[in-house]
Amino acid sequence: MKAYAMLDMDIHDPETYSKYPPLVWPLIEKHGGKITHRISEFEVVEGDWCPNRMLIVEFPDKATAKAFFDDPDYQPIKDIRLRSATSLMAIGNSEM
Repeated sequence: MKAYAMLDMDIHDPETYSKYPPLVWPLIEKHGGKITHRISEFEVVEGDWCPNRMLIVEFPDKATAKAFFDDPDYQPIKDIRLRSATSLMAIGNSEM
């Protein structure tokens, strides 16, 4: 069952963050993942949630998504994101 990692980021250091995408994308692909959506310019139509910048990554399954996040090669790349952006993240299975 496909799984999706959903990441909402507020980038506060664009210069440092610019190093993240070219490093993380090949690692995502190594784990069978692909970025399906990069979304910005949200308009809240209900509730008080207001995402900043959303990234959705599709993985073959939840175990593969978790393997990506646990990969030792990802940890220094993750540190770039953590230093340059505030993030919220969840992994969920597709029901369709």
